[in-house]
Amino acid sequence: MEDKKDRPVRKGPRPARNNEDDGLIRKLIQVNRISKTVKGGRKMRFAALVVVGDGKGHVGYGMGKSKEVPEAIDKATAKAKKSMIHVNLAGTSIPHMVTGVYSKGRVLLIPAQEGTGVIAGGPVRAVMEAVGISDIRTKSVGSTNHINCVKAAVQGLSQLESPEEVARLRGKNVEDLC
Repeated sequence: MEDKKDRPVRKGPRPARNNEDDGLIRKLIQVNRISKTVKGGRKMRFAALVVVGDGKGHVGYGMGKSKEVPEAIDKATAKAKKSMIHVNLAGTSIPHMVTGVYSKGRVLLIPAQEGTGVIAGGPVRAVMEAVGISDIRTKSVGSTNHINCVKAAVQGLSQLESPEEVARLRGKNVEDLC
């Protein structure tokens, strides 16, 4: 057996880890390798797409570019935190059907009964899980580009209106709308 005296002794508490415990859900959607051809050859960089949400109706997305993958992810996460929006939810689903559009990408968001689950493709599923929606049906139409799908999904979620907002805009009570 080795003697414990030979090991280095740590003084003070353990160093803090890089993981921030702020209660946010981070989803890495995609990492792309980008190359730029210059006189001396090719320069490689990385672009990361990240979705951040609190699981309680707030979501944001961001893209970051850097020479290293972890740096690109950190930049994308910081941008996603800054771009967070509030989403009106109806329990575990959305209040009404909506279509999000960005460029040639379209995402159809359809409310679902409790217990249905998240019926969505890869990038849209990550957005729904980050925002805290657990029952929804979606369909991506048009572009299948991850960036366009995420932007269209977030744009569609930003269009959602609660029954209280609709009643206020129409000058009626919530009970009169049904």
